[in-house]
Amino acid sequence: MTNGFELHQGRLPLLVSMPHPGTQLTPEIARALTARAQRLEDTDWHIPLLYQPIRELGASVLSARYSRYVVDLNRPADDKPLYSTATTGLFPGTFFDGEPLFEAGKAPDDTTKATILHNIWQPYHQALAQELARLRDTFGYVLLWDAHSIKSVVPRLFEGKLPDLNFGTADGASCAPELSRALLDCCDAFSHYSKVLNGRFKGGYITRHYGAPQQNIHAVQLEVAQCCYMDEMSFAFSEEKSEHFRALLSALINTALAWCDQNLSR
Repeated sequence: MTNGFELHQGRLPLLVSMPHPGTQLTPEIARALTARAQRLEDTDWHIPLLYQPIRELGASVLSARYSRYVVDLNRPADDKPLYSTATTGLFPGTFFDGEPLFEAGKAPDDTTKATILHNIWQPYHQALAQELARLRDTFGYVLLWDAHSIKSVVPRLFEGKLPDLNFGTADGASCAPELSRALLDCCDAFSHYSKVLNGRFKGGYITRHYGAPQQNIHAVQLEVAQCCYMDEMSFAFSEEKSEHFRALLSALINTALAWCDQNLSR
């Protein structure tokens, strides 16, 4: 089993976590998936590419290599549900639309799940915690930005079309409310993108577990509607769409870093 993540250590008090762009499969999972599931359609497509300018700016970036169909790194190890509405768990058994991922009788057994938890889930979270600690020790504070994307229309998960920008702060528990307001205010200059704070997506395990404003760790999840930067049918990255969206993304990150510098510096 190969290393389940890539960690790039940057020079800013910023860690961008990417738990869902991976497309690798373990042999056991690959053999068990349905033909439809082999397309990995629920991937957070192209997130590392979309955030490449943020990495070049100096951010630390932690990016998963394995598919969420192997294990969902944004769920707790005990698989306690994070939402009362429809969702998927630590070891997903269905697509977002509720159809089975695995051929009948071929879903991973408990032994396989335990191996995956030990070899993929735990190392990712160890790396995340260690990088957060390094950055906070260096700067006195750190911004954790949990980067996600999803199809803009998924009837089982939400009604209608999802807003373009879905900020999650665990209902205000994972970062200072003033930081949330600064991010929303930043979006006003990009009014063609719709936005919401703590709507359908309030932040998953990573945001909720690691966000600790009282310890100068401020965590924000951004769930982006994939129509903002790619073709949702073919999964193809769109340079034209992404050019416009990256301008907003850079503005958001710079706004967050400026707020942290002004309010959290030693």
